[in-house]
Amino acid sequence: MSGVAQSGIRPPIPLVVLGGYLGAGKTTLLNHVLSNAGERRVAVLVNDFGDINIDAALIRERTDDVINLENGCVCCSIGGRLVDALVKISARAERPELLIIEASGVSDPVKIAQIGLLDRAFRLVGIIVAVDAERVGATLLDPYVGDIVRRQIVGATALVLTKTDLVTEQEKVTASDAVLTLASTSILLESANGSIPLELIFDASVVPRHRTRGPALAASGHVNSHQDICSFSFRSDFRLDRKKLKDVFRTLTVPLLRAKGIVWLDRDASPQELHVVGGRILITPFAGHAGGESTIVLIGRFSDEDERTVKRCLESAQVLN
Repeated sequence: MSGVAQSGIRPPIPLVVLGGYLGAGKTTLLNHVLSNAGERRVAVLVNDFGDINIDAALIRERTDDVINLENGCVCCSIGGRLVDALVKISARAERPELLIIEASGVSDPVKIAQIGLLDRAFRLVGIIVAVDAERVGATLLDPYVGDIVRRQIVGATALVLTKTDLVTEQEKVTASDAVLTLASTSILLESANGSIPLELIFDASVVPRHRTRGPALAASGHVNSHQDICSFSFRSDFRLDRKKLKDVFRTLTVPLLRAKGIVWLDRDASPQELHVVGGRILITPFAGHAGGESTIVLIGRFSDEDERTVKRCLESAQVLN
């Protein structure tokens, strides 16, 4: 996946959209990520609600590569400016290794991701939505903003329950129940003081299956510990059927965050690049050097049985003759 492109085609820039309603703690989470980015080149596009982008000023303390978009909903009133900003980022001689878009609290992160993916220079890693454990119940019931928060939760590929240090264990259970009732994903992680599992952002932080993992569930019975995210790989010397492969990822019921790989498909003369995130499946020609086997890395919250199930499903997509 990290091979140098031989055809002059540059690999897409990984894109993360960070959403969540006003005051959910998005900037705190983002600053934690930037503080632990090491030498990675991370660009941040910040959309604040108002004429002055306060979030951008706070984030600039962690990285110099911050692009401002003021005045509210990034997916409507300033959609054109978002596209312009993305074009400029993709045209850079030295592209960032990751772009994070911090959405305004009143915007729909799914629509922002869709705008980003209009340009093939970007590849979606995830839509991460912060949910305030202390206020989510009341916010969902609010007749004016409840629908906004519901859309944010439904569209997430991973959810982070924030400010858990401010609530009791029972309140945490109630909050996680409310979130999971709406969510399209079963990935719900706990955060206190801005701590976020880096494996949601950086693939290098994923814990391989062969390492010892932390407890599967936190005390609430719903919210997962950071150590619970792991990865495993699937390899095959056989070509894979494109349609069957897509069907596998469309019908999987395991808690998958994302999958990526280099695959050889039955009707293609060259290897293909596979990316799966949030129900979206992208297969494009791979521009780098690839070996003769298909390799897929899967990242998520997996039990041993989940891993066996996924591998059986992927084996069913093999073309054996």
